[in-house]
Amino acid sequence: MADKKTPVLETKHLGIDFGGLTAVDEFNIEVEHGEIKGLIGPNGAGKTTIFNLLTKVYKPSRGMILLDGTDTQGMTPEKVNRAGIARTFQNIRLFDKLTVEENVKIGLHNHINYSSIEGVLRLPRYWSEEKKAHEKALELLDIFEMSDMAGDVAGSLPYGAQRRLEIVRALATEPKLLLLDEPAAGMNPSETEELMNNIRKIRDEFGIAIMLIEHDMKLVMGICENIVVVNFGKIIAKGTPAEIQSNDDVIEAYLGKRKG
Repeated sequence: MADKKTPVLETKHLGIDFGGLTAVDEFNIEVEHGEIKGLIGPNGAGKTTIFNLLTKVYKPSRGMILLDGTDTQGMTPEKVNRAGIARTFQNIRLFDKLTVEENVKIGLHNHINYSSIEGVLRLPRYWSEEKKAHEKALELLDIFEMSDMAGDVAGSLPYGAQRRLEIVRALATEPKLLLLDEPAAGMNPSETEELMNNIRKIRDEFGIAIMLIEHDMKLVMGICENIVVVNFGKIIAKGTPAEIQSNDDVIEAYLGKRKG
């Protein structure tokens, strides 16, 4: 096991080309254990593509991705998830017809320890593991004050609750690094404020690192300790919220070139 001095995530010269187009190039970052890091940039800057590279949805054209010091080259998305990276998506991807608890249990599949035969025949270990999964699911839901919704059908939940459920399901995989892709999208101000509190709670209670893509600058500046800004697939700035807010390259990328 890597020690806490090793970044939970490190990328070196990471890049990907689609045909003749370079979508991401020379993406070099480090995410420390327990850090909350923001990834921002204008629409089309390559942010979600970067998340797809980190989770092996896309195979990098070049560069290296290290998770706790281990090279993830050749890993499938499933192996990367088991190794410790979980994510949510811009568009909510829940199993709408399953219950809230069943959605969380899907996230627990890495840690359920019974064979297919034991499951089919409902042998004692099946019931023992199912009891553990039930208790763990309720424990995770309780963090977001959702345990009373455990039996509700996921697709019937209000939008903000569906967003929270997706985060709970990602947490169920016991990640070292949680990637949140626009978690506040579609939320009203009070839901966004609650989300900020929950993100801090997740970091503090679980001790995991969080990296988020977000267009809500109030959320980003209010919660992230460090921010990476990308434009046209390249990093144009790194720093604290205060440093990013006063960076001329960032202002130009978002607002256009200043007139002299």
